[in-house]
Amino acid sequence: MTQAQAKRYNPVLEEASRELEAAAHDAQVAFDCIALGELNRAHTSALTARVAADAAVTALQAALLTASAGRSRLGQDAGRAGREAGHG
Repeated sequence: MTQAQAKRYNPVLEEASRELEAAAHDAQVAFDCIALGELNRAHTSALTARVAADAAVTALQAALLTASAGRSRLGQDAGRAGREAGHG
């Protein structure tokens, strides 16, 4: 892993990516099962695709909240630094 990759590594986004890959795979399996007439298996695969997609959405929401909190904290720190330096 390069230094730039290490700085940008986010395990929550990694999890979201894995879940989206799983959802895509399960959706493809469901599609194929429908074509083969295996409706029970298609139903099961469609449900697991939905669960994986929901997990990805949850992970992305967590990443967005974390990023938003980080930006908010940076803004507060910058304002505090300006006041302490006599700029506000």
